Amino acid sequence: MKSRRILLFFIGISMLLTSCGISKSKHHLPDVARYNATKPIVTKQSDSAFVSGRNSFLKNKQGLWELYVEGDPLEIGLSTGALTDSLLKKQEQIFFSRIEDIVPSKFQQNLLRNFLKWYNRKLYLNVPNEYQAEIYGISQYTSHTFDNLAPQYQRNLYLHGAHDIGHALQDLALVGCSSFAAWNEKSEDGNLILGRNFDFYVNEAFAENKIVAFINPKEGYPFMMVTWPGMIGAVSGMNKEGLTVTINAGKSKIPLSAKTPISILTREILQHAQNIEEAIAIVKKRNVFVSESIMVGSAHDNKAILIEVSPKKMDVYDVPNSDQLICSNHFQSAAFKDDKRNQFQIANSHSEYRFERMQELLSQNTKINPQIASEILRNKEGLQNSTLGYGNEKALNQLMAHHGIIFKPKEKTVWISANPYQLGEFVCYNLDSVFKERKTNPLLSFEEENRNIAKDPFLQTTAFKNYKKFKTEDHKIDVYLKNKTKIPFDFIQQYQSLNPDYWVVYYKAGLYFYQKKYFRLAQENFEKALTKEVTTVPQKLAIEKYLKKLKRK
Repeated sequence: MKSRRILLFFIGISMLLTSCGISKSKHHLPDVARYNATKPIVTKQSDSAFVSGRNSFLKNKQGLWELYVEGDPLEIGLSTGALTDSLLKKQEQIFFSRIEDIVPSKFQQNLLRNFLKWYNRKLYLNVPNEYQAEIYGISQYTSHTFDNLAPQYQRNLYLHGAHDIGHALQDLALVGCSSFAAWNEKSEDGNLILGRNFDFYVNEAFAENKIVAFINPKEGYPFMMVTWPGMIGAVSGMNKEGLTVTINAGKSKIPLSAKTPISILTREILQHAQNIEEAIAIVKKRNVFVSESIMVGSAHDNKAILIEVSPKKMDVYDVPNSDQLICSNHFQSAAFKDDKRNQFQIANSHSEYRFERMQELLSQNTKINPQIASEILRNKEGLQNSTLGYGNEKALNQLMAHHGIIFKPKEKTVWISANPYQLGEFVCYNLDSVFKERKTNPLLSFEEENRNIAKDPFLQTTAFKNYKKFKTEDHKIDVYLKNKTKIPFDFIQQYQSLNPDYWVVYYKAGLYFYQKKYFRLAQENFEKALTKEVTTVPQKLAIEKYLKKLKRK
């Protein structure tokens, strides 16, 4: 899909950095003088188990990596880098291996590298020193293969703005995350419960090595978050006080300068706030460079709110007299809801559709518990249980999520989905057990196995097997279209049979037939695409534009 290619494009570009620059940011290093700079010694127990003192990194039977680290910011960074060393280098390679495919022109690479040299010139001024120190520690273990692009520390620092840059510069569709919360009468036991899908897709390789990180800092509250090698920012997490954070991208203007990355801001909330009031106070201190909804859940307050931020303003959406909260990718607070850009997002994207689907599913389930929450996150149907085709971004389960996650803040309990997407087993962890009773054997998994949520039965269906094959064939047809090569008719028929309810299979066939001047077949396929649930208004208009052209031929 175009939106995913654009996201990849700017992630790749954000990695090209400022290799030819002389800006202050290129030479800046954090102040680490007061931190312990001793590099840890790691003992490799196996290919999936690494230990360094009380710190550990191991892969559980569901395929999730569990990281436990403690200390000051530099110690946490150095320990994280040392323990995740091989995966860190692999993850970096995944990003850079895409760059030549995404940006083949050396001329464009040079232009964009110079643009980002200027664009990121003030980033280091907007990231607290404690997080710069942690990033610096991790960066000591990144590959030297890419030092020609930028020094290790700067590469890793700029990577933390990739999420922001990616969704700010996309044309329309955003990373389509969906989240909800329920409490009081809407929750099975009256206590707050939250669920979210983090639909951030780079490629299959990127999502292979999910890390469930348990961080025990010298300053602030111990916390957990779901992340990937090299990433210290928080996209989904909970601290030992029962405060949770998740982020949902909003429609943004293209900013003129990088400021505080959203994931760094939410990391600060996670580490230093114990309730909603303190979370709001932290947001007020920082300047961001994109628009975002931050869902904050609090065991102390037994409810959730949205902190909606943009480069120019912020507001809090606190639903009065309600026991639930829903968030997709548009704003709801008084300061933002009537904004033209937000209204355009509602009218043209799939955000409102997913919002309404969550409303529908929550109304069908009067009392939400972890099992029901997992079923909502895994739901693949549209409004009124209509068929969307697998992979449609109107679905809550778009079959592309980096992870699904469920929180029970009062219990300090969290469930995280294993691969693939949010279909694998939801693995349960309890923060009190992890941090209060640090296990004497660091090679034992932290999971609360008896509380895990079973795999989605969809994994065993023919439909899922067909979907996996469809993804392979979909890539092939993109290559065919790009190179304008001949596609066998039986290939197109098989391709469409693998995901027959998805509008894209007919749209791409229509593009091919139009390209080859088989206009009757092109028209038939474009018309068939319009009988399906097309994801966004611009995509529907694009199909209608082709049909108008065909009528003139």
